[in-house]
Amino acid sequence: MRSPVRFQPALPEDRQPVIIAALRTPIRRVNGALGDVRAHQLLAPVLARLLADTGLPPEAVGDVVIGNAVGGGGNVARLAALEAGMPVTVPGLTVDRQCGSGLDAIVLASRLVAAGGGGAYLAGGVESISTAPLRANRTPAGPPDFFKRAQFVPLSYGDPDMGVAAENVAADFGISRARQDEFSLRSHQRALRAAASGTFDGETVPLQASSGALVASDDGPRASLTAALMSRFPPVFVQGGTVTAANSCFDADGASAVVLTSLTRARELGARDGLLVLGTDTAGVDPRLLGMGAAVAAERLLADHAVAPAALGLVEFNEAFASQTLACLERLGIDPRHANRDGGALALGHAYGASGAVLVTRILAQARRASAPALEGSARAGDGQLSLAMISIAGGMGTAALFRYRRFG
Repeated sequence: MRSPVRFQPALPEDRQPVIIAALRTPIRRVNGALGDVRAHQLLAPVLARLLADTGLPPEAVGDVVIGNAVGGGGNVARLAALEAGMPVTVPGLTVDRQCGSGLDAIVLASRLVAAGGGGAYLAGGVESISTAPLRANRTPAGPPDFFKRAQFVPLSYGDPDMGVAAENVAADFGISRARQDEFSLRSHQRALRAAASGTFDGETVPLQASSGALVASDDGPRASLTAALMSRFPPVFVQGGTVTAANSCFDADGASAVVLTSLTRARELGARDGLLVLGTDTAGVDPRLLGMGAAVAAERLLADHAVAPAALGLVEFNEAFASQTLACLERLGIDPRHANRDGGALALGHAYGASGAVLVTRILAQARRASAPALEGSARAGDGQLSLAMISIAGGMGTAALFRYRRFG
């Protein structure tokens, strides 16, 4: 079995990966306010803002590494970098690990730093499901055979749709409909509270829609949801099942990215704090239970670092479905109430290739907020806090990353 990738404590500071900035766009429902904004146009303002906020010279960027799942190909990372005004000397690399693409792009950039790649990287993910091209297989004769999603595994494995796999997890791990609905409702309530208090404002880059309107906030969290209303939703994937539209995420458009560099370079840039990347892991699991991939990856990663789940200050899990989120958290021994403190994809939406990067953006924002009261005093409440980001992936995989928040000053 492959071992997780460990970055701590062996690396010198000039090879220790650290995330010093993280931003995202508003996450909006498919065919909504950002419905005609193409993927590179979603991402470019985030990249430009990251450079401006950190003072990182564009020509000093070693690479732009971006995850994307259903785009039109053609290397959206390069396209977005040039759209953001970066010089032609800066390359771009697009990563496709489906739902995990955004987190895996950050993982790849962190490994480049750890390997001595030097410099700084922009890494993250983007998805414009609204403008994704139609896809079709050629046929020997006649019209093309259009399809909605790519094949993830050989048909001998069943190649289940995501919702069917979520039902499999619910059945195999005994996750009831009532618990799924309760978790989903809590996600909406938390996201609503966070939005109302301005929690998301500092991490969000407003975008201008083609209509000229400024899009500055998410549109997923629903104040109208109640337990009684959720109980009326019928199962949508398996007859007599427990997975409904109310306890599943919805498709969304959005982008998120980070500035990732070495600890030495971070100090040179004047960064005051950041997330040290301690280690990462990606695991493969039975495609029938693809939603469990994140738990297996996180389990191995935490064991390799001798970190008990109770030691984690922040946990961000992509809530594609309530059933798999609950099953994974329970396998890890993490209280579901402790994860996704400001809500997750059940409320905010799932912008496939961007979602993994959104997790990291949320962690950095929350870690900074936890340490904010300490900035003017001697105590540093958030300093040293451990955090975990994890996401399950189509085809039966999962990626996890372990971070430690650290103030440099």
